[in-house]
Amino acid sequence: MASLAATLVETEDGGSLVLTAAGEWLVATAAELDRRLRALDLPEHRRVAIDLAGIHRIDTAGAWLLLRTEHDLSARGNTVEVRNLAPTFAPLFEHVRAGGMLAPVSHPRPDHHSLAGFVARIGQITVGLFARAYSILGFVGLVSVTALRLFRHPRRLRLTATIAQMEQTGVNALAIVGMLAFLIGIVIAYQGADQLRRFGAEIYTVDLLGVGVLRELGVLMTAIIIAGRSGSAFTAQIGTMRVNEEIDALRTLGLDPVEVLVIPRLFALLLTLPMLALYANLMGLLGGCLMAWGVLGITIGQFIRELQFAITPRTFWIGVFKAPFFAAIIAMIGCYEGFQVSRSAESVGRLTTLSVVESIFLVIVTDAAFSIVFSALKI
Repeated sequence: MASLAATLVETEDGGSLVLTAAGEWLVATAAELDRRLRALDLPEHRRVAIDLAGIHRIDTAGAWLLLRTEHDLSARGNTVEVRNLAPTFAPLFEHVRAGGMLAPVSHPRPDHHSLAGFVARIGQITVGLFARAYSILGFVGLVSVTALRLFRHPRRLRLTATIAQMEQTGVNALAIVGMLAFLIGIVIAYQGADQLRRFGAEIYTVDLLGVGVLRELGVLMTAIIIAGRSGSAFTAQIGTMRVNEEIDALRTLGLDPVEVLVIPRLFALLLTLPMLALYANLMGLLGGCLMAWGVLGITIGQFIRELQFAITPRTFWIGVFKAPFFAAIIAMIGCYEGFQVSRSAESVGRLTTLSVVESIFLVIVTDAAFSIVFSALKI
C-alpha cells in the first residue's frame, strides 16, 4: 500500500478557520510538518477547528505537533476545537497530552544569580572553608598525639612499613626529582645569563642560580613534585582501603588506623623530603653549571669559586629547614583526604585531586610565610 503524504489545508467554514490534516503524520516527515505549522499566520481571537478525519497513520511525533499547534493557538486567545479524532488514535493523543511536553520549559533562575543569593553563596563557601580547616586541625592534633604516644613506646612504630614508604616516596622519586631539578637549573641559568648579559655581568648568573636554587626553588619544587606524586598516592591508597572497608577491619582487630597507616607515611616523608631537597639542589646546580660552561664559557672551577662567594651555609640550611614542614603538610593532607573518602570510586578520584591541590596551595602559602619571617628577621 502506497504511503499517503502528510497534508495540512487551511480553509474557512461558517466564520471558523479550519485546519484539515490528512495523510500520514509520522516522524519521518515531522521536520517538514513543523516548518509548515510554524509558518502559519493565523489571526488571534478566532474560532479554529483542527479536523483530523483525513489522517490515516500517526505516531507520537505527529500527535505532538498537532497538540502543540492546539496549545499555541489557545495561548493566542483562539477557541480551538479538535474534530473527527479516530477512536484508535485517541489513546495516543491522551498519552502525549498527559506527558506535559506541550508548554515551553521554563528554566528557573538560579538563586546565586541574584545579589542576595550571591552573598549567601559566598557565606556558605566561607563557613565551609572554616569547617574544613577545623576538621584538618583536628586530624593534625590526632596524628600528633599518636606520634607522641609512639615516642613513649617506640616498639609500636612499624619500622618495616616506614622503610617501605621511604623507598616509595624517596628512592623511587629520585629520577623525576633529579631530572626536573636539572632542567630547572638549566632554565634559570639561561634566562639569568640572557638578562645579565645586557650589563656585562654574566658571572653573576652563578650567584642568581646558587641563591635561587638553594634557598627557594630546590625545596619548593621538590615539595610540589612529591605532593603530586606521593601525596596523591597516600589519598588513593587510604581511600581505596576505606572503600573496601579495610579500615573498618583494622578497627575491628583493635588496631589504630592512624598508627598503622598515617604514622609510617608521615615519618617516611619527614626523613626523605630533606634528602630529596638536597639532591634537587645538587642537580639544579649541576644543570646551571653545565649551561654556564656551554653558553657563557664559565669553567667549572670559576663556577665553584663564584658559588662560594655568593652563598653561605645559612643559604643552604634555610632551604633544608623548610623541607620537614612541607613534608608534614603533604603527608597530613594526603592521609586526611584519604580518610574522607566515601564508599564510592568517584570519591577516591575527586579527593585525590583535591589532596594535590590543597597540598600544593598550603606548601606555597607556607613558603611565602617563611619568606616574610626570614625577611623580617634579616635572615
